[in-house]
Amino acid sequence: MKSEERGANARETALDILVQLETKQAYSNLLLNQVLGQSCLDDRDRRLVTELVYGTIQRLNTLDWILGQLLKKGSRSLEPWVRQLLRIGIYQLLYLDRIPERAAIYETVQISKKRGHKGISGLVNGVLRSFLRKKQRLTPPRNPQTLREKAISYSHPEWMIERMEQVYGAEETKAALLSNQIPPKVSIRINQLKMGRDQFIKLWHESEKGKAEASAVAPEGVLIHDGGNPAYSSWFQKGFFTIQDESSMLVARALSPRPGMKVLDVCAAPGGKTTHLAELMENQGEILACDVHEHKLSLIRSNVLRLGIKIVSIAQQDGTMLAKRFAPGTFDAILLDAPCSGLGVIRRKPDLKWSKEARNIDSLVRLQKSLLDSAAPLLKAGGALVYSTCTWEPRENEEQVKSFLKRHPDFEMDRQFVEKLSPAVKKAAQTGTAWVQILPHHLMSDGFFISRVVKKR
Repeated sequence: MKSEERGANARETALDILVQLETKQAYSNLLLNQVLGQSCLDDRDRRLVTELVYGTIQRLNTLDWILGQLLKKGSRSLEPWVRQLLRIGIYQLLYLDRIPERAAIYETVQISKKRGHKGISGLVNGVLRSFLRKKQRLTPPRNPQTLREKAISYSHPEWMIERMEQVYGAEETKAALLSNQIPPKVSIRINQLKMGRDQFIKLWHESEKGKAEASAVAPEGVLIHDGGNPAYSSWFQKGFFTIQDESSMLVARALSPRPGMKVLDVCAAPGGKTTHLAELMENQGEILACDVHEHKLSLIRSNVLRLGIKIVSIAQQDGTMLAKRFAPGTFDAILLDAPCSGLGVIRRKPDLKWSKEARNIDSLVRLQKSLLDSAAPLLKAGGALVYSTCTWEPRENEEQVKSFLKRHPDFEMDRQFVEKLSPAVKKAAQTGTAWVQILPHHLMSDGFFISRVVKKR
């Protein structure tokens, strides 16, 4: 197959995914993985599909601002596939320097000819060529001043930018939002029940594509450069590693679980942190992994089975109703990786920023409070409770923990927690007495909040 034919197939695949995301309200990461897993595209075209899908979603605000000035009735007047095709075309012309402009226009117009009538292809061709003529005027400002200009330049909702600036200031917000536009690193967590990190890196270099590099953030973490999707590797199928963000790897380690403990993971699906707990416990002890959604329990089971873990029991359980199932003081340690706004993982799940609204956070704060209050009585004296989220919103994080401690005077902050973090994390992230707040640009990883409190003896 000729290279231009492969490129056209990649663009058509990206178009199909984007149309499905818009019309069926699917999740971008799940749909992309599903489609690529079933496709016959080579690694280069898989990367192009990923770039076009995530890039178009990430820059949605900016692309629609541009199209609004090139189309009399705006992009919303078009059929979904035409609208998404124009977004893909503008994205290539504005952000993908390695693709020649003539190739980007030609391939986009060819798809419009294949899928629509002559008038559609004429529209697509005219809009893209008009953009090139007006490109300088239609390029977002480099130093935006107003909230509206920032929303267009950084391509995030105005409410999100305004809130983040209130909390972290304009410069920190700018750095965080711009970092969201950079593709996420590929990171994996080595299953130390089967192999040490150094040994894995050596074997990876001998048998797989790309470079494997030890993470400076997480002791079990490895970064994979130019190696494609690790999920397609035989090493993954054999259970030698889990695909997990570096920030997320810090959560289970924060609990410091030991072999023989009885541990509760309140909101466990899909099981990444559950299995990490088991690995840190050397597959000795007992972990109860709960989740309120029955359909998610199979995800935990598959991860546990693949990694060769024997100590995890799985149960469908509403985390706000734990007292009906367990007696006080049942567990040595508890992990609550709570449902949250997810504002820290926009780099990895860009559609989140367009589906969230400020008012959504209030109900999440109430749910998190209920989950904390439900879990607290189940912890033994001297035991640790780790509370984490993948967001930067203080109401869900630091303020939530402070409120919990006021309601539960039998708990106190673990003042040694922060000192045990790696130097890279302590240097880059924001820390408090017993918590760490990682913003997306601090370590170029997911934004995460992790806190550790202990029950007084």
